[in-house]
Amino acid sequence: MTSETSARLLGFESVQSVPVELRNNASDGEIQGVIWAAYRQVFGNDHVMSAERLTSVESLLKQGYIRVRDFVRALALSELYKEKFFYSTPHVRFIELNFKHLLGRAPYDESEISEHVNLYVEQGYEAEINSYFDSLEYQENFGEQTVPYYRGFATQRNQKTVGFGRMFQLYRGAASSDRARVTQRKGSLTAELARNSASPVRTSTMGKELQGVTGGAREQLYRVRVSQSANGRTPQVRLGMQEYLVPYEQLTPTLQRLNRRGSRIVNITPA
Repeated sequence: MTSETSARLLGFESVQSVPVELRNNASDGEIQGVIWAAYRQVFGNDHVMSAERLTSVESLLKQGYIRVRDFVRALALSELYKEKFFYSTPHVRFIELNFKHLLGRAPYDESEISEHVNLYVEQGYEAEINSYFDSLEYQENFGEQTVPYYRGFATQRNQKTVGFGRMFQLYRGAASSDRARVTQRKGSLTAELARNSASPVRTSTMGKELQGVTGGAREQLYRVRVSQSANGRTPQVRLGMQEYLVPYEQLTPTLQRLNRRGSRIVNITPA
């Protein structure tokens, strides 16, 4: 998760990726909160008018006939989603947004884009959308009752470090709507994925690189704050936060090592 300082440098508030889950015996207010969280996530903060809402599907969720995954799937398969992100959007950009909206992360490499382009060409729109919901990745991260959320900012098991920087290019804060950016003539990550490279994270206004994530000063030390999670092989002990001072050259291998250990990176700041 990004620090407050880093978020301000990038021009938006820090990302609070708190999972929204529909629990058993949820109140009407809690169910409504899940519904609104799903609309915000799937439609990329774009405003959804009352007349556009999928009220019949909302009713099925409220009555317990479908689960949250079914509800989110219905939103992504809807004509409204097509109108906002498919009909007038370059196809690569559309796939980037599907990754962001439905898996909560950016594509890692060009092979992921190619896979989904081929899937759409061979099997159509529904197969492309269903592939995210039917994937093991979706099930492991969101299950049946959790609304997808932006998880690309926090280190997680099986997540590539390069995805952190790429997620910044797809997310510009809660005040930014994906609908407002779909007029781009190509995907945000097209060139970067084709080169298999990672661009420095830059601010939205001055173009200044965010040091400590990518493109940092090589003589600089960085403070990495870590929350250690239980690994399932040892008794669960409350460890609290740990901090590491890491030189720039060792930043990436340190993050990879912590990720393999099941640690969660809270933030990275200049020491």
